[in-house]
This record gives sequence, structure tokens and C-alpha cells, in this order.
Amino acid sequence: MPFYVSPEQQMKDKADYARKGISRGRSVVVLQYDDGILFVADNPSRALHKISEIYDRIAFAAVGKYNEFENLRLGGVRYADINGYQYDRRDVTARGLANVYAQSLGTIFTETNKPYEVELVVAEVGDDAETDQIYRLTFDGSVADEHGYVAMGGQADAVAQALKDGYREGSSLVEALRTAVRALEAQDSERRLEATSLEVAVLDRNREHRLFKRLTARRIEELLAEGDSGSASSGASGSASPASEDADEE
Repeated sequence: MPFYVSPEQQMKDKADYARKGISRGRSVVVLQYDDGILFVADNPSRALHKISEIYDRIAFAAVGKYNEFENLRLGGVRYADINGYQYDRRDVTARGLANVYAQSLGTIFTETNKPYEVELVVAEVGDDAETDQIYRLTFDGSVADEHGYVAMGGQADAVAQALKDGYREGSSLVEALRTAVRALEAQDSERRLEATSLEVAVLDRNREHRLFKRLTARRIEELLAEGDSGSASSGASGSASPASEDADEE
């Protein structure tokens, strides 16, 4: 026999389903530092990326089902390329891309039986920290304008609390990476994340043209070691980090 389900109950069931799927994944954190925006994912895979470049100054990070957020990433790249070619590269913005993603996710959530099990961050680095843009999008198409830091996936509440306790505005790359890794480790006090278990990238405002840069495992290990030694020597990393960041230029 046919049965009736109220729209409110249907939306609630979809939302619960999507949240459970997202929480089963590994976490990603995005945070600002003095020279740009840092992306750190708990991801041992070297081929299946959670963090990617979208356009010159724009990057994308996601948690959830890989095939679903990869489909969204490809759509974002096509949107950026077409608009940059037809109009001007400066017309491609994180805000415009976030609006496109919000419309797509909202339509999928309301009009299909199965919602996307994804959560996204679209970030654009500006000329200074005040003009950086970070947008967080959830499975139902909701958009939030974030400042400072964002945590998604896994035990996001625990990661966000650790970020709140450790984050400092204007921190160096070394300090920001150390804060991000400690936040990811807050999900399991017995687990220590190594460089090979991390996917790390930056939008560096000091670079030219394409500002996105993915860090190698060796470079991540060097930064983590510098952060640990700086912490042990009562904040020596604050003076050492600028030279380290200059050495990271490729």
C-alpha cells in the first residue's frame, strides 16, 4: 500500500543520512596564516586528493564521498575556465563559485532521493588577510562565510574546538601547520599524524599567477620538525618561520 511521509520528515531523514556519511570520513581543516590560506587533510592517499586547485587564486577542499565531491570539483573547474575565457580572469571569484555549488547541492538535496554526502570549502586568497574569502558549503546547499579557520568531516566538533584553542591570527606557516595537525590529532589522543598521512597545500599570496602550491611529504616533515623544535625552545619558531617559508618557494 502507498504510504505518506511528511516533507519535514523526509528532509530530516535526508539530512541525517548525509551527516552520517560525512562523519565517517577523515577530517580536513582550512585556516588562514600570515601569507595566505593553509589546507590540511588527514589523507594518506597520494592520488585521491581532498584538496585541489580550481583557478589562479582559488582552491577547493572537501570531505565525504570521493566520487561526489570530485564531480563537483570538475564542475567548478569548468565554470571557472569558461567564465575566465569569456569575460576576464578577475571575474572568477570564490563567491561566484560558492553560489554555483550552493545551487547544485540545494537542487540535489531537495529533488533527488539521495543527497550528496559531501561538505566543501571554497577559498580565495586576497592581497591581505582582510580580503581572504573562505566559504563553507554543506550537503543541503547552505553557505557560510568563515573567518580564521574551518573544520569538516570526522569528529568535526572536536577538531573545531582544538582549532579554537590553538589558532592565532597572523601565525606563520609553521605555527599554522602545527595547530592544524594538533587539531586533527584531537580526534584520537593515541594517534600521531606523520607527514606521509597528511595532504597539505597552500594559497600563498606571495607567489605570482597561480598561487596554489601542494607541499611534498618531505617539506611537511621539515615544517613539523621545525614547529616541534620551535615549541620546545619557547617560541623560537616565530623568528625562524619566514626564512623557512622563503626556502619553500619552487
